[in-house]
Amino acid sequence: MASRPFRSLLPLSLLALAACGEDRASPASDAELSADPVLARALYDPLMVDPDLAYRNEANAAITIRHDHALPPLVAGDGADQRAREEARLELLDGGEILPLPDAPNGDGSAALATARSAEAMIRTLGGPRECAARLEQGFSWTARMPAAAQIMPHGMVQQAAGSDTGGCSVRVVRYLTAATIEDALEYHFNRAARAQLRTVRYAQPGPSLRGSRGDEQFFVHARPGPNGLNAVDLVYWKR
Repeated sequence: MASRPFRSLLPLSLLALAACGEDRASPASDAELSADPVLARALYDPLMVDPDLAYRNEANAAITIRHDHALPPLVAGDGADQRAREEARLELLDGGEILPLPDAPNGDGSAALATARSAEAMIRTLGGPRECAARLEQGFSWTARMPAAAQIMPHGMVQQAAGSDTGGCSVRVVRYLTAATIEDALEYHFNRAARAQLRTVRYAQPGPSLRGSRGDEQFFVHARPGPNGLNAVDLVYWKR
């Protein structure tokens, strides 16, 4: 007899859970998520830290985003490249005159990063300090702690981020997508580095890239065509 009240409550509990599930399944558009990346990150768990991660558990996701989308979601086309250019240039103009990109000299720059699968691999490929690479921690929170020379373009869609401020190393590694052209992305990063007093050289081979330095600071930007009409940017910075 004592078990009957328990059985009678069970359907009510299931109904309550179902109601909660229906509320959580309310659709959210890419436009809403792009306007509010905090909402996107709160609703979609886990955050992606591997740009080629193809499988994840979405059973409890309130919304579903295609696996090749990082955060915040970004779609190419419909003038997105021009809007990205204007946003970047407006941000730069707040700090003064925009310098033109220099010509790329003959000769190769640093090794390409497209095949580097991790932040540690990027630093090793660039000949960076291994002891600093070993201390890297993955996490999107590092994008909020970028040095002035290595800021991410406005509306950049971050795929991967890592960093460290321990053991005498300050390191940042970010891979992001942008609707801006490769030329506009390089212009943005060249000006950011120049304002931080880094001597920066542009290279055309093995791919469009920048390399800057000042004392014990090193800065690298590699750009290339990315997925879905976007462009990919690899951004690496360290200071010892």
